[in-house]
Amino acid sequence: MQADALTTRLGYRFKNPALLRTALTHRSHSSPHNERLEFLGDSVLNCIVADALYERFPQLTEGELSRARAIIVRQQSLFERACELELGALLHLGEGEVRSGGAQRPSILADALEALVGAVYLDGGFSAARKLVHRVFRPVLARSDPAAVLGKDAKTLLQEHLQGRHIALPRYNIVGTEGEAHRQNFTVECVIAQLSIRTLGEGLSRRAAEQQAARLAYDRIAAQ
Repeated sequence: MQADALTTRLGYRFKNPALLRTALTHRSHSSPHNERLEFLGDSVLNCIVADALYERFPQLTEGELSRARAIIVRQQSLFERACELELGALLHLGEGEVRSGGAQRPSILADALEALVGAVYLDGGFSAARKLVHRVFRPVLARSDPAAVLGKDAKTLLQEHLQGRHIALPRYNIVGTEGEAHRQNFTVECVIAQLSIRTLGEGLSRRAAEQQAARLAYDRIAAQ
């Protein structure tokens, strides 16, 4: 029943169920175990995520794309996706790993998810693996904000982008404040003279207003 529930969550049914069992078998339990599938799945996952980022964010540089991919496929991210799939309850672990809580260990769960990707690739081909990755990583891959994907705030992202193009950094100026002293609303402009870009951001703090202005400026550059 649990395997059937996993199949539903994955949106994929294995033609060769032995591959699924191997993907969920830790080396502490028996052989064949999932280490070879993990190796394969790691490469397939990286390729699919790289392709998705390349298509979704044409404005990102090679370095930014590499950083974004690293964030998406890092152990913590894989662990969180594995928890959502409830892989821990399906893992085949040795007695020692069971006693020590291996079913909740981030490294074991992350490895199992990579092995699962590898198993789907072998069972159904690249197209099936791609559909699986897009389904499992939908909350991450669906983000339209490059700053969120890169794990950076908008000002940092804008600064690095401009530096990469050898363009002078933006100026931020307060152009207005409203409200009582304890609850002011700030309006800040972000000016990139070399690109003739000026955007306005608002927020309950200067920093928040600067972030909004930077985000708007970054979006405008990306649209050019």
